[in-house]
Amino acid sequence: MTTHLPPAAYPATRMRRNRLTDWRRRLTRQTEVSVNDLILAMVVHDGTQSRIPVASMPGTYRYSRTEAVAVAQEAESLGVPMIAVFPFIDPALKNGEGSEAFNPDGLVPDVVSAMKKAAPNVGLMTDVALDPFTDHGHDGLIDDAGTMLNDPTIAALVRQAVLEAQAGADVVAPSDMTDGRIGAIRAGLDAAGFQDVAIMSYAAKYASAFYGPYRDAIGSKGALKGDKKTYQMDPGNSDEAIREVGLDIAEGADMVMVKPGMPYLDIVRRVKDAFGVPTYAFQVSGEYAMMEAAIANGWLDGSRVRMEALACFKRAGADGIITYWALEAAKKLGERP
Repeated sequence: MTTHLPPAAYPATRMRRNRLTDWRRRLTRQTEVSVNDLILAMVVHDGTQSRIPVASMPGTYRYSRTEAVAVAQEAESLGVPMIAVFPFIDPALKNGEGSEAFNPDGLVPDVVSAMKKAAPNVGLMTDVALDPFTDHGHDGLIDDAGTMLNDPTIAALVRQAVLEAQAGADVVAPSDMTDGRIGAIRAGLDAAGFQDVAIMSYAAKYASAFYGPYRDAIGSKGALKGDKKTYQMDPGNSDEAIREVGLDIAEGADMVMVKPGMPYLDIVRRVKDAFGVPTYAFQVSGEYAMMEAAIANGWLDGSRVRMEALACFKRAGADGIITYWALEAAKKLGERP
């Protein structure tokens, strides 16, 4: 005998109704990643080999000048708005002052100029920090004890930012975390006639263990003397991030960034809620490497997990994501209904 429960015993609301079919899920989805959210992170080198694999970042390469131009054209064709360029500098050109960062004929100015000419509709963002150029691996100038010097470093970063703007950078991104560098760089760019070059500040950059593979990619890992805890933020701090972001906005930052990304989604949310400014997250090398290793072992579904990870940033409040997956994600998004 079938017993029917009275209507009052049934759920008043059935949340599953909106999940039953693909079209319902798409219609009710609150967070959606689009190609407009993607910034491609890429590493360039000045050798003849077109692509040099980065062992700790499967599927990622150091690109030659010619290959970087081809990547920029592909990004443009896919609608990716911006590329973040990072250099692998010949160790023979490195020294304690990072003087190759100020070479107008150096790798970064050369590659940026070529990419801009080949793909004028893609924004180019350059890193402002000395760690790829120094033989000690720090982001700025250091004293005999290995501690980074704040004010002398700022003067060097202003020179670097202006040089990168002259080469065609649309956005400069100070990643060093020295105090006061945003205001100094803004003043330096304006004085040199680059009022329209924007600044994306690494405003809340943590002294994280998730950067290791990137240091392999740019060749600074073995060179690093000591650590960066005297200038990058303590991973245990949250309120400090709000202070840092507020200072950078007051000094003229057009956009702000939280780095690393996924382990710091709470910071992304706090920053966006507190300031409402264009806020970005960097899906750093360690995040990429962990997921790619699991994908390679068959432990994760790569097609799904890459897109899910990117959606997490959007859900947390990020306006965009700097990621090594930008091209793959743009292609995947092009396949969606």
